[in-house]
Amino acid sequence: MACDTGAKPIEEVETIVSNNNDNNTEKKEKNMSSSLVLRKAPEFKMDAYNAKTGHYQEVSSEDYKGKWTVVCFYPADFTFVCPTEIAAMNAKYDEFQELGVEILAVSTDTKFSHKRFVETEPLLKGLQLTIGADTTGAVSRAFGVMIEEEGIALRGRFLINPEGTVVAQEVQAPMVGRNVHEFLRQVRAWQHAEKTGEVCPAGWVPGKKTLPVNTDVEQMTGRVGDYITIEEIMS
Repeated sequence: MACDTGAKPIEEVETIVSNNNDNNTEKKEKNMSSSLVLRKAPEFKMDAYNAKTGHYQEVSSEDYKGKWTVVCFYPADFTFVCPTEIAAMNAKYDEFQELGVEILAVSTDTKFSHKRFVETEPLLKGLQLTIGADTTGAVSRAFGVMIEEEGIALRGRFLINPEGTVVAQEVQAPMVGRNVHEFLRQVRAWQHAEKTGEVCPAGWVPGKKTLPVNTDVEQMTGRVGDYITIEEIMS
């Protein structure tokens, strides 16, 4: 797939999961590749703790329809790297909101554990995020980040566009935390690309040069260096 064709889903993926122990819940699954990029995001439903309101609630993929959304899995409450990541995302919460991006953190802990974690961890003071309780691991499996042997999720972060397509994912082992600044940069780049039809070179931030392949694709083919220099890319 060329880089000028946009974020069109390459295959419909029907995955409906629930971990609410409802015997009447329909469960449908289809096999998919290890990457969700350019595929429809899995549908889900689970309990959650809303740190902004201090209340428990149920969250589902339906709540995020038509919105830019990041689903951010982390291994466990009361660990060491995890609160640093959650706090970093929370520190940029207002910027995500300005971009129209909703954030859902998820681990396999219970909603009660999430509440206690937020109340006791100093880094999480003033947390505004909602944390999903994937207690059966069904949602983590649907997104392909479940560590079955340990019953926890990998550090998986998925950016979903308003059409419900996953446009970016980052999955890491538990030992190293992710960079919220880089993720915000990617969000801005994706939103610009989808709005304008232009594509964003490495390290692009607002105000820097894009590549107008939507209008100059023939002239640009094999001649990208005529449009942008390595100094501009790295600046």
